Amino acid sequence: MDDYDTGLQKKLDEVMPWIGLYIAAASAICTLAIVADTFKGFRSSKLWFPCKYFSLNATCLTLLGVAMKLPMDLNTVLLYESDGLARISSLFFMSTAMAYFMPSLGSMEDKEILMNVVALGILVITIVVNVWIQVFQLQSFLSGAKFGNSDVVPTILMLIVLATIVSSAITLPTSKRSLESKYQEMHKVATGEEGMAKRGQGFKIDKRMIDGMKKYWVMAVTSNPQFVMARSVFCTTSSVICLVSALFLLYVFIVMFIDMGKVTLGASYSVYGHYTTWILIVQTIGVVVGTIGPLCRWFTAVRFKSLTTCHKISIREELKIEAHWTQSLVNWRDSFSDLQLQNNKCRKYLHDAKWFSLTFLIRVQIVMVLVSKLLVLIPALLVALFLLCFKKLKMQCLSEITTSNIDMESKSGSDAELNLSRFVLLLDGESELPKRTLKYIFRQADKVIELGEKQQPQNLIHLLNIFSNFKGVREFDSSQVPSLHSQEPPIAGLYH
Repeated sequence: MDDYDTGLQKKLDEVMPWIGLYIAAASAICTLAIVADTFKGFRSSKLWFPCKYFSLNATCLTLLGVAMKLPMDLNTVLLYESDGLARISSLFFMSTAMAYFMPSLGSMEDKEILMNVVALGILVITIVVNVWIQVFQLQSFLSGAKFGNSDVVPTILMLIVLATIVSSAITLPTSKRSLESKYQEMHKVATGEEGMAKRGQGFKIDKRMIDGMKKYWVMAVTSNPQFVMARSVFCTTSSVICLVSALFLLYVFIVMFIDMGKVTLGASYSVYGHYTTWILIVQTIGVVVGTIGPLCRWFTAVRFKSLTTCHKISIREELKIEAHWTQSLVNWRDSFSDLQLQNNKCRKYLHDAKWFSLTFLIRVQIVMVLVSKLLVLIPALLVALFLLCFKKLKMQCLSEITTSNIDMESKSGSDAELNLSRFVLLLDGESELPKRTLKYIFRQADKVIELGEKQQPQNLIHLLNIFSNFKGVREFDSSQVPSLHSQEPPIAGLYH
């Protein structure tokens, strides 16, 4: 019977290298998707890196589940040289992937957010439980392994990123409603100004109409849910965790190189064969490339905050907890339970348990918001101090004549920018967007308008010539229609 079991185990082990190739392929697909989103972000100058190819959905979660086969394998010893490194790199790859696709939450409906976050939570908790079981079960054997106890750190970082994603998912419905309300207010302002400008002119495209298009473009871009998520303090927290993960993985590599006395990944002793080295290389590339996006988001948030703190700073205002962070939890706590119980005591106990649980979660949410704000505020204060010193030196070097000439040249363009900056949609407590970012948004609008002038849709023009008025368009433009929350305003469709 023992010979039969041994032969059966050998037969099963023969197919394990193919499983390793499958894991490497899934990791490569995830890495390529991250590379594609990163390249697209740089190409379009969107340094908040919107998620298109790699986002929180069923496909990416399935691929990540396959890529996490090594840390979830309880029957294979993966402790030495490239095997141990591949196991640890998988955990850091998961943390990086979670931080990278966090802005994609903004483009989902409430039900999608719930399902995807729950699925992600199940995957993360399964990974953490499997890793901790193996670490605690093999604790007496880990003294001779280089990376035996290094699995705990990435799992803790993974749980922190998961907590930030859950907190963001809780705040999203309230944030969207707040932005929608502000959009409707500014829509009325823009419509009123547009109506006064068009009175008595008829349908004629002029500078004022183009300015009206730019107003809606600014509102659409600044209220883009993924852009809002990327500006969120929770997203910056996950970005910091992503950076810590990359640095810790670098530390693990350095420790291995020092112990081995040479720069090598070492040999593989597991049943996955040499494919563990492939997995290690692919997932390490994924960690490096995947850190670029979150790191740029954090730097962008720090830059936004530093430019604001250069002019004025109030610690109390900066650490203020706005209503949209906890509004959903407060509503759930204060609402009545849907369960209809005949026993009054059971109903009371259930209501009290819900009230105390949600009160605890509200306090946890407040702590997470405060910590997240500090992770942006502290670096921003250091950057602001540097900017103030640099500005003072610059003012001493420049002559008054040169400064006055620059002011005269820039005065004409600043008036139009000031007019359009009124239509920037921000959540309560958000930092104002820098002038450089606003100028980029204005240039985007100009490019779309120029593209519409060069590539005029002949069929649409023919359709417009048939009708004598635009009553149907006016009826279609209703505040009762839910917002699409797209990256481009609907009016951009007239130019494509």
